[in-house]
Amino acid sequence: MPPQLLNGTYVTEVVLLGLTDRPQLQTIMFIMFLIIYTLNLVGNSWILLLVTLDPTLHTPMYLFLGNLSFLDICFSSVTVPKMLQNMLTHQKGLSLKACLTQMHFFHFLGSTEVLLLTAMSYDRYVAICRPLHYAAVMSGSVCVWLSLSSWSAGFVHSLLHTLMMSQLPFCGPNQVNHFFCDIKPLLGLACADTTLNARLLSVVTGSLVMGSFLLTLLSYILIGFSLLQIPSAAGRVRGFSTCTAHLMVVILLYGTALFTYLRPAREESLQIDQIAAISFTVFTPMLNPLIYTLRNKDIQRTTKWLFRLVVSEA
Repeated sequence: MPPQLLNGTYVTEVVLLGLTDRPQLQTIMFIMFLIIYTLNLVGNSWILLLVTLDPTLHTPMYLFLGNLSFLDICFSSVTVPKMLQNMLTHQKGLSLKACLTQMHFFHFLGSTEVLLLTAMSYDRYVAICRPLHYAAVMSGSVCVWLSLSSWSAGFVHSLLHTLMMSQLPFCGPNQVNHFFCDIKPLLGLACADTTLNARLLSVVTGSLVMGSFLLTLLSYILIGFSLLQIPSAAGRVRGFSTCTAHLMVVILLYGTALFTYLRPAREESLQIDQIAAISFTVFTPMLNPLIYTLRNKDIQRTTKWLFRLVVSEA
């Protein structure tokens, strides 16, 4: 049955149904997601602080890592605080304009992160496969250009979806079966033909994610061939260790993003999309600082230096 007008008018407010309507489960999930979000803010802010304060970390790799940390803070902050508010207060409504704004920034920051990870894979390729030319190829201007290009392309990609979505009339019911405003659930509220919007999601977003994934995959294939040419096993392990953190983040993000946005929008698939969305909006931003710092000697050294500095000042 097609959507019907809500009380004879078009929808101006959207109700996010969230992950569950069971009060006890909501309390448990609120505490869990609050802890995870706090760890995300603390961990990524710490990396951003270290990269900013330590001049020895003013290199291409850490410029990209600082960008990634800032992105993770913003990306999760688009969805998680509203989700926590809904769980705590049970006030799940927000205006249609606020909903579209949340959708815009979600896709803006998400697509920017995908593109930034691709730039980071190129940085690793140059560092391992062309080490003698690394300083010339990955100059400061090139790093800034790659970062700005990622942000700009992500914004244009999201703006296209937002403009297309804002042209649609939305009817009742005004309930969105999700914990944030995303394209697929919102298309279900439209009382107009959404074929073009759905096609844009599959073609444009799918191409962006798949294209970035293939470029990243190509970088790692070339890195793999280069590492195989190193005669010593210790040298191969040392070379691969510089890529493991980035590779783990790529697998976490691309796995869920490809799974979510390359499948057609069906009602029965939206519950699965929620689970995937929790992964790349809640867990992955929290895990990134751990992945990048556990075996990173530069970050560990700068952390010790900053602690000693704070202690001595105290």
